[in-house]
Amino acid sequence: MHKTTLEFLKAGLQTRIQDMGRPNHRAQGVSIGGALDQSSATTANRITGNDPGSPVLEITILGPGIQFTGDACLIAITGADMSPTLDGKQVEMYKPIRVAPNSILAFGRLKSGCRGYIAVRGNWQVRRWLDSASATFQDLPEITPDSFIAKGGLIDILHSGKFTEDMDLRPERPIFSEHQIIRVLPGPEIEMFSQKALDTFFALTHTITPASNRWGYRLSSHIPMQNPGQEIISSGVFPGTIQITHSGAPIILMADAQTTGGYPRIAVVMSADMDKLAQAKPGDALSFRLVEQREAI
Repeated sequence: MHKTTLEFLKAGLQTRIQDMGRPNHRAQGVSIGGALDQSSATTANRITGNDPGSPVLEITILGPGIQFTGDACLIAITGADMSPTLDGKQVEMYKPIRVAPNSILAFGRLKSGCRGYIAVRGNWQVRRWLDSASATFQDLPEITPDSFIAKGGLIDILHSGKFTEDMDLRPERPIFSEHQIIRVLPGPEIEMFSQKALDTFFALTHTITPASNRWGYRLSSHIPMQNPGQEIISSGVFPGTIQITHSGAPIILMADAQTTGGYPRIAVVMSADMDKLAQAKPGDALSFRLVEQREAI
């Protein structure tokens, strides 16, 4: 058995270990969590020959610096383009990359997207909670201590040492726009909103504010409310739910959001558009298009 160790020379911004999260524990009030852009995460794993649900590093806007020690390994980088380099030389994304011992992976300027994913072939030696290595939504390192990356941190990965960078899987690289058109279905409380409010919501170009994170995207727009203080019974919510607060501010719930909420749900993002929504960053624009149920099938 071979071992590669990832040593973090710098942590980057919100670098976390993620996988597919904890979708089977919502009844206990546990958020789903996991990689926000699941397509990019699973693609990185497939390129390296890992199981699609294996752990990956999710990096946000500003990438880490990583030195690889021990044995040579195979990696893949997908998602946002943060100008990755290996030992100072630019490397291609969406393809297998052989990394020699003591090589340093670094990142530069963000060119597109918001979140990148790094897969390393092998068995990640990290602690799990409820069958997942994903960093917990409460940001409690004591629950998943290996998943919160800090400068000087180490991750060991065991592998067979048998791999090639000439694998057949070379997926097409997606294009991430700074203005996304997001398809939505009607929310359970859409009838609570006046026609003026609905027209406003779907006509506006919404901007993602800096007060956005893996819990939810807060938008800068304002939706006129007929009854600003009207309460509803707290009901189930999930990633993609769009709530309107009493002040008329839209919030799109993301993977780390709670499992129940009391704000009216005007719309729900189609699951097929959640991955590109995950690549939108503060300052980017969103427009929403209401689709019929039959379009979503």
